[in-house]
Amino acid sequence: MAVMQALDFRLTGLSSGDSLGEQLRIQRKKRGWSLDRLSERTSLSRTTIAELERGRGTVASLERLLAVVAPKLKRRAPERAYWGEGQKEDRDSRFTPPEFMAHIYEAFGPVDLDPCSHEASPVLARRYIRLADGGDGLAEPWDGDLVYVNPPYSRLLVWLRRAYEQWRTGNARTVVCLVPVRTDSALFQEVLSLDADIFLLKGRVPFLDLSGRRQHTPFSLMLVTLGATIEQKARLAQLVAGIWMTSADDGALNSFRSKHPGNAVRE
Repeated sequence: MAVMQALDFRLTGLSSGDSLGEQLRIQRKKRGWSLDRLSERTSLSRTTIAELERGRGTVASLERLLAVVAPKLKRRAPERAYWGEGQKEDRDSRFTPPEFMAHIYEAFGPVDLDPCSHEASPVLARRYIRLADGGDGLAEPWDGDLVYVNPPYSRLLVWLRRAYEQWRTGNARTVVCLVPVRTDSALFQEVLSLDADIFLLKGRVPFLDLSGRRQHTPFSLMLVTLGATIEQKARLAQLVAGIWMTSADDGALNSFRSKHPGNAVRE
């Protein structure tokens, strides 16, 4: 485990948990197996399995256990970039700066809901859903003419899927999501590319951290918009440098390039 941590070697195919031992325990219980049942299936002793779930044991025993509880286990691809050295744990606590939000307000109108809000975020909205207040934007319904989403990037696809569902059901008329450019997922390829209009930003947005300091993203960003009108998209292109990649049903602005002479975000 120490070597895995040093090499940033992570696994996918296990249940979530703060440690590998906890993931093993949760995975076993998820399958509905007792220690005795798993012992029969792995030929490992009950004590050995219990030790592995406490974070102790040999690599050989761990491999035998993983082959049974997580047969589709594989190495998770390394994260493409961190915000900064020593900041892996708080990388979700990054907020859209006021000057960029000013363009969002001007292009799309006032924000009715921020479903993943944080008390340190400068986003102005009529209503907020905050985890700190007991709210859950992944469970509570969204509503309003405009919903703005700067989601926790560690759960990017979960929030994008939620945004699509809430727009599709008619709860939110227009949804604007500021997210990293990740076009390789099945969600993007098979769903968002058909119904969403994508604005590829030129340059990087200087996000705010918990202390209010500015940090430019180490990756490219895009605005995924659902239900945006032609007028809204045209206004954004006048304010922010970038390129519109519109949905298959919208040929009027297909691959519309921003006429903004400069950069609203830093290159």
